[in-house]
Amino acid sequence: MTSVRGHQRAGTPAAAGTGATVWLTGLPSAGKTTIAHELAGRLRSEGHRVEVLDGDEIREFLSAGLGFGREDRHTNVQRIGCVAELLASNGVKVLVPVIAPYEDSREAVRERHAAEGTPYVEVYVATPAEVCSVRDVKGLYAKQAAGEISGLTGVDDPYDEPRNPDLRIEAQDQTEQESAAALYALLTERGLV
Repeated sequence: MTSVRGHQRAGTPAAAGTGATVWLTGLPSAGKTTIAHELAGRLRSEGHRVEVLDGDEIREFLSAGLGFGREDRHTNVQRIGCVAELLASNGVKVLVPVIAPYEDSREAVRERHAAEGTPYVEVYVATPAEVCSVRDVKGLYAKQAAGEISGLTGVDDPYDEPRNPDLRIEAQDQTEQESAAALYALLTERGLV
C-alpha cells in the first residue's frame, strides 16, 4: 500500500505544500475562531490549502452525542487532533480554534503529531475571563450566571493554562489582524509559510 502522507502537490511552493496543525486554545469568547478565520483568509490568498476545524461544527457532526464531562471532552479533543494530523500530514494548514481545556489532552495531540513528524503549533489566546464574559459571543457566561448551564470552562469547570505554548496572544490588547499577523510571523519563522 502506498502512503500519501506528507506529499506535496506539483507546482506549489515548498511552504505552500507544507502542512501543519495550529491549535488555538483559550477560554470561550477569547477570540480563537476570529483569529483563525483572519489567518485562514491570508493563507488562502497566498495559495495555501487551509482548513478551519471549528469546535462547534465538530461537536455537531464528528462528536455528536458527547457530553461536557472530562472524559468526553478528552475524547472530543483526540478526535479533532486525529483529523487535524491527517489533514496536516497531507499538506493542509489546519487551524483548530478549540478550547481543549486539559493539558493532558493537548499534550496527547502534540505527541500524536510528533510521532508522525507533522508540524504542530500551540497558540494560547490568553484573553482574561473577565474580558471573555463581557464579549460573551454565544451567551454562555450569561447563561452560567443565570444558573441555566454549568460546567463552563474557566468559570465552574477547570481550564489548564498552557505552560509552554509556542505563542501567547493577548487578544484583548490588539486587533484580530494584529493577532493573526503575530501567528503568521511565527509560522514564517518556522518555515511553514
